[in-house]
Amino acid sequence: MNSDILAGLDFFEREKGIKREVLLEAINNALLSAARKAVGPAKDLRVEIDPKSGEIKAYAKLTVVEKVANKHDEIRFELARKFQSDIQLGAEIEVPVTPKDFGRIAAQTAKQAMMQRIRQAEKENMYDEFKDRAGEVVTGSVKRFDRSDVVVDLGKFEALMPNRERVQTEDYNIGDRVRAYVVAVENGARGPEIILSRSHPNFVRRLFEMEVSEINDGTVEIKGIAREAGYRTKIAVFSANEKVDPVGACVGMRGSRVKNIVRELNNEKVDIIRWSADMKELVLEALKPAKVKSVTLDPLKKAVVIKVDEDQLSLAIGKRGQNARLTSRLTGWDINIEQDKSAEKIFEGKKESAAQSFAEALNVTPEVAAKLVTAGMNSVEVIATGSEPQDIADTLGLDLAAASVIHESAVKEHEKSLAAK
Repeated sequence: MNSDILAGLDFFEREKGIKREVLLEAINNALLSAARKAVGPAKDLRVEIDPKSGEIKAYAKLTVVEKVANKHDEIRFELARKFQSDIQLGAEIEVPVTPKDFGRIAAQTAKQAMMQRIRQAEKENMYDEFKDRAGEVVTGSVKRFDRSDVVVDLGKFEALMPNRERVQTEDYNIGDRVRAYVVAVENGARGPEIILSRSHPNFVRRLFEMEVSEINDGTVEIKGIAREAGYRTKIAVFSANEKVDPVGACVGMRGSRVKNIVRELNNEKVDIIRWSADMKELVLEALKPAKVKSVTLDPLKKAVVIKVDEDQLSLAIGKRGQNARLTSRLTGWDINIEQDKSAEKIFEGKKESAAQSFAEALNVTPEVAAKLVTAGMNSVEVIATGSEPQDIADTLGLDLAAASVIHESAVKEHEKSLAAK
């Protein structure tokens, strides 16, 4: 038993970094409690462990008397003299009171106390080591799963990646190596816990700081990050040095830097945009590659109205509204994207004007003229020289005689215009 205790003390001091004195104190307190149960309510009971041999002895301080009335507090004078020859009546003497069967009890108690103190010491060490490391990126391996939470082995310690901090598009297997962001070190009811995240926007921030030296040395500054983990991230960068291209620095030679980050994020799309203090410019940059027709700012409401052509609408909004949503988070303004209908209005106006001139020239109603314009018969010349009465009949749903009247009117008007020239 003694050799087992010594071996355990040596192992945990060497492997776990827990001081021998700390473990001895814990074992001593546990053995003292066990000794009280075995010996009884002895006065000033103490347990001594030899740090070299591991031998365990229990001692009690007793009062020397002629006749013992309380065996837990007193010792007979003749017996006391065997321990100290010059002892006097009424004096106190410390004598060994180790129970006969105390070895087996001590071994079990010492083991339990050592393991309990080790667990406590590990938690204390973990908190001391990680309390100032919140915001760092660490590497570990998946150890096990606690429902949908992931327990990550960091070497000496374990960390927890809760389901809310996971990337839902990622699957993890036991033994997988993972890098994650230390969100917090919480000293809760169950002891210290290291909380990790792979979905936090600052995980991307730290990856850029690690990969891009210009960010690490302050030449390039990250002004904002908006992220939908597993799908897309927008990051706005800026450099006060006009000679430095902040976007180019983040992309790297042939995209090498951003490729490393995208690979770590399991091919999550990363948009690197140039930050500007001008909100209009920032919004235009953030919505690229969509082509914007106009930007209207409302500073009081912190809202932006974006107008784009119909063919650019889905690109500007993004899949499931993602592009617009991330732009809103990045800028802090509400983003409203609408189809620009100004060209359509101009076309409608021209069509109405053409229809009106038709109506007058051909002596037809504006509705009939509008149908002709819509069908491509948008001028008197086109009807007179490029159309047949049957074409007009088919377009307007008229009989051939009525269509012929319109065609003849067009021919006459066309001949008048030629004569005027």
